[in-house]
Amino acid sequence: MSKVFTALSVSVDGFITGRDPGPGRGLGDGGMLFDWYFDGDTPSEVFDGFRLSAASARVFDAVAARVGVTLAGRNTYDDSGWAGGGTPHPHAPLVVLSHRPLPAPHERQTLVTTGIEDAVATARELAGDKDVALMGGGVTAAALAAGLVDEVVLHQVPVLLGAGRPYFPPLPTPVSLRLIEAVAAPGVTHLHYEVSR
Repeated sequence: MSKVFTALSVSVDGFITGRDPGPGRGLGDGGMLFDWYFDGDTPSEVFDGFRLSAASARVFDAVAARVGVTLAGRNTYDDSGWAGGGTPHPHAPLVVLSHRPLPAPHERQTLVTTGIEDAVATARELAGDKDVALMGGGVTAAALAAGLVDEVVLHQVPVLLGAGRPYFPPLPTPVSLRLIEAVAAPGVTHLHYEVSR
């Protein structure tokens, strides 16, 4: 069965956006969370245009190659400008968890309105033998609370943003993690955890 994981860039104080994110504004003033995608000499083998450090390219491409489907919430969908049919991954379709209809149907986007369990089940079916990547704090927190997440990857950027959308909104109970790998790279530290059950 495919695994469910989340892998996002995050500030040291836990934010995945800066202040005032939104449609047309992206991450608000948190754009530096993605600087490490373009600050190196090693091209990504998965994402055209990404040039990372050698250490980051190894970690990033290993994670990106696993993705069969991305599952995102509506805030992430709207903030990222995917209404025109885009997706966050060059090869994987997008499942959107939202109570509101999408602006228009698109071949690489699937809407689920009936909760996180159904959204993950739909994503797993579409992913085939690959994995499901969660994108956004709300979807990640809901999946963690439902016991549906297998791995957590933090691409931790050495900045204190002070405000923004948190990676992990409040959870109903603690979630124990086991560190699998820690890789220090220029401008980012990659922390890969397994969810303990």
